[in-house]
Amino acid sequence: MTTGWTRQGDGWASAGRRARGDGRVRAGGRSVAGGRSWARGRSVAGRGALAVVTVGALLAGCGLTSGSPMVDDVGPGSIGRGEPLKGASLTVTSKEFTEQLILGAIMGIAFEAAGAQVLDRTGIQGSIGAREAVKSGEADGMYEYTGTAWITYQGNSRPITDPAKQWEAVRDADLDNGITWLAPAELNNTYALATNQANEKKYGTRNLSDVAALSRSDPRAVSLCVESEFASRDDGLVGMKKAYGMDIPGSQVIRMDTGIIYTQTAKGACTFGEVFTTDGRIKAMKLVVMADDKHFFPNYNVAPEINTKALEKHPEIKDILDPITAKLDNSVARTLNAKVDVDGDDPHEVALDWLVSEGFITRD
Repeated sequence: MTTGWTRQGDGWASAGRRARGDGRVRAGGRSVAGGRSWARGRSVAGRGALAVVTVGALLAGCGLTSGSPMVDDVGPGSIGRGEPLKGASLTVTSKEFTEQLILGAIMGIAFEAAGAQVLDRTGIQGSIGAREAVKSGEADGMYEYTGTAWITYQGNSRPITDPAKQWEAVRDADLDNGITWLAPAELNNTYALATNQANEKKYGTRNLSDVAALSRSDPRAVSLCVESEFASRDDGLVGMKKAYGMDIPGSQVIRMDTGIIYTQTAKGACTFGEVFTTDGRIKAMKLVVMADDKHFFPNYNVAPEINTKALEKHPEIKDILDPITAKLDNSVARTLNAKVDVDGDDPHEVALDWLVSEGFITRD
């Protein structure tokens, strides 16, 4: 079903738009921003190879990998005490962009700390392959976005503005698909406008209503750096201006590629730039995100999506993941994403370090 709200790799999608991760190659050495490369100092052989799986061509075509065992020397911290998953064999998956690789590692390492043997099948291209892996039982769980499920998988044309109600609707609809959604995180990976600290201090804008008020009182003060696609979509600039009553003439809207938007906004070439709320460059470039106080943009809150049969067999999964998910918000995501996309760190090691720093697990 085609709707006005689609994503590619959980970046907003259409011809010519980036997939989330900004086109970085994630095979072999997996190059990231600035030409850096990282490789896990552990056995990851076979991650790039397509697996032969029971769901056939769909999963193979979407890049489900043969995977490799996670071999982290970790133990229980605040989660996993008594190793409730001891003897369990679980498979985790994810999509291929930075945030998903980190989240997939977080889930897998948490299961390891609770005693499970974990097969790592993270890094599947696109959304459908990872989703079908969990649905079919080829994988036991992943972190997924409520907006992706509601619109892309469940075929709804409009989002639900209340994030809790959207999660409930997604959870209820997926019960018939053999998928159980656990409690969601505050982390919401969607559109936003951001400004640099100098402009935030100068104009005092904290949310999109403030930006709208500024556009009406001082039209020349508001200029926007946006992608061409965002500028023309009803779920982008067109709809945002209408929802907030913004008065921004076309001459004040500067169209450019996504990667340039962050740097130009940081330099002050435009007052506000279009960003994704969990992008690590927000933190790295010290940008200030404007709150969407009228909840115009769709919600893409992350939550564990678990194969129902796996959860019934291992109900301890819920108690292991709930406290971890509760700690995930946009600030945490920006910090972790920046470690990979700005600093060039390994997503798995970033996930491991965070879990240890939060006291969820210990290093053996």
